Amino acid sequence: MPSQILPVTYHHRGTEAAAMLIKAEIERDDPTTSLLISSEYEDVEKAITNIKPVLSRTSSYNNNNITSPNDSPGLGNCYQQRRRRSASDNSLSSLSGSNGSGAASSAGGSRRHSFSKDVGRAAAETFLVTRLSFKLLRYLGVGYRWIVRFLALGCYSLLLLPGFIQVGCHYFFSSQVRRGIVYGDQPRNRLDLYFPKSSDGPKPVVAFITGGAWIIGYKAWGSLLGQQLSERDIIVACIDYRNFPQGTIKDMVKDASQGISFVCNNISEYGGDPDRIYLMGQSAGAHIAACTLLEQAIKETGEEESTTWSVSQIRAYFGLSGGIMDGEESLRQYSPEVLVQDPNTRHAVSLLPPIILFHGTADYSIPADASKNFANTLQRVGVRAESILYEGKTHTDLFLQDPMRGRKDDMFEDIVAIIHADDQEARAKDAVAPPRRRLVPEFMLKLARSISPF
Repeated sequence: MPSQILPVTYHHRGTEAAAMLIKAEIERDDPTTSLLISSEYEDVEKAITNIKPVLSRTSSYNNNNITSPNDSPGLGNCYQQRRRRSASDNSLSSLSGSNGSGAASSAGGSRRHSFSKDVGRAAAETFLVTRLSFKLLRYLGVGYRWIVRFLALGCYSLLLLPGFIQVGCHYFFSSQVRRGIVYGDQPRNRLDLYFPKSSDGPKPVVAFITGGAWIIGYKAWGSLLGQQLSERDIIVACIDYRNFPQGTIKDMVKDASQGISFVCNNISEYGGDPDRIYLMGQSAGAHIAACTLLEQAIKETGEEESTTWSVSQIRAYFGLSGGIMDGEESLRQYSPEVLVQDPNTRHAVSLLPPIILFHGTADYSIPADASKNFANTLQRVGVRAESILYEGKTHTDLFLQDPMRGRKDDMFEDIVAIIHADDQEARAKDAVAPPRRRLVPEFMLKLARSISPF
């Protein structure tokens, strides 16, 4: 089949819409999709002619009565397929240097070694984040307007730095976080777990796929969400995955599926409730998670397909500010909205859990119509789906500024209410939960919002 070029519009506040081209190269047995980003600026166009993965899409919900996975036949068999493979980068127990004599001195040396090791890891993570940022700039090109946007990103990050420092300290040094648990064989096949302080009984679990434009996604981007949900007695698993150019969209979906499988089959060993697992994705991660969920449903309806987890193990799917993918021919394999309308996937679609999409009406990076249209499509094919819109909220308001503002956060409270809908004791605790503390002064949040490049 000949290659096709499909236009996708990327909306950006304060500038003209930049034109993007999506080129889908379909081979006989291994279709892959490649992303070519260009704009009206010739210098940008010349700088990035060799770029590969894909653009996005998300999901939705229409009913607060979330069906328990226990109602689905054969679910017990899924739980019996447990994978026993796990490892942790930050296991500190091996650092307790006890060699018989000199216990006090050895303990002091152990603490110093532990601290040095954590600082080393923090430096390595910081280097990775910096490298990803420059990689994004290289792919976007070096045209005048892209440079302005990159500088805006730098100023935006500096304004939110007080919040990032506090979240980073919790991420690197809190005993409630286990980083770098291995779930697969690829270099980025790691996940982080965020635990509540109390360990009284199994906890509900959120498996989270972070955003990052399919280029700079990273598990640590979910650390603020993980910290705040764990304060409400919810375990959060932030799943890392290969980005372009390490992998194509097909590889990203495969990694996400492996990470979800690990959570479904092993989370009980970490204090999670395997009957209360929720899947969540943000921005590009919402598209990847939706593709993964639908691909798994299609596998379950196919003959002789071997699976390590089931969509019936997912209580609901939350899509945060997810994108849209156009193109009914070339991109159908990675367009959930197109796939759910295919008569051949009708049975697979019937297996999908309730889908809830959250979006800000002032999102210029990914317009709210993306979630509204996908929710409407899902409802037409019989999926319980709904889009929940937040007036005047931008792409980063819902995920960064509002959580850093502290106190009441509408989207956060909506998510917690759905997760705790069947738990009367948890709802009672939520009603008296203290307001979350502010991480960044209000004037800095407002200034950051005004210069945000997203």
